[in-house]
Amino acid sequence: MHIPRPRLGVDVGEVPPRVWFRLVLLALLVAYLVAFIAENAKRVHVHFVLATARVSLIWVILLSLAIGVLAGLGLPALYRNRRRARRQARDTV
Repeated sequence: MHIPRPRLGVDVGEVPPRVWFRLVLLALLVAYLVAFIAENAKRVHVHFVLATARVSLIWVILLSLAIGVLAGLGLPALYRNRRRARRQARDTV
């Protein structure tokens, strides 16, 4: 009686090209991020109105990115809510 043994690995020929493309793209993205962080690791002075801070440039870049993403997501919603409130006020009069 022959009992089939379970396969432990995946044959390279069985992986679709789309998966390989995504893996290569992900590896390139990770390599770019590592290089980006390494290049922007130097410390810079950030001048506020009443104070100055010395931080890593990468933190300044990431903070700016976060503020931009939040503004990009929040401001259109605020605009929609204002338009909706004005339209409802105009329709109820």
